[in-house]
Amino acid sequence: MPRSSNLVASRSRRRKILKRAKGFWGSRKNVYTVAKNAVQKAMLYQYRDRKVRKRMFRRLWISRINAAARLNGTTYSLLINGMKNNNIEINRKMLAEIAVSDPETFSAIVKQAVK
Repeated sequence: MPRSSNLVASRSRRRKILKRAKGFWGSRKNVYTVAKNAVQKAMLYQYRDRKVRKRMFRRLWISRINAAARLNGTTYSLLINGMKNNNIEINRKMLAEIAVSDPETFSAIVKQAVK
């Protein structure tokens, strides 16, 4: 019996890779063997950077909170320590949002935390 290459499945598998490589530069977008490696590397970066994004946002929130805290005469570390001691449970994301959008409320939180 002759060997069957299952062309339909093979073609769809290659098309899937080339579709993911759309927008890549040069032969990375249309040569299958090159595109396969490029897509695999891109997926590794994608997985890694989903975790890095969380770190970067936390750093941004902390720097915003620190800047607003210094405008209120304290530092980030003293503010967070005071909030923990006074059982004020606001996460850094919300605290940074309050610091940017509503400075009066942030000042009230600072006064409550750092007595």
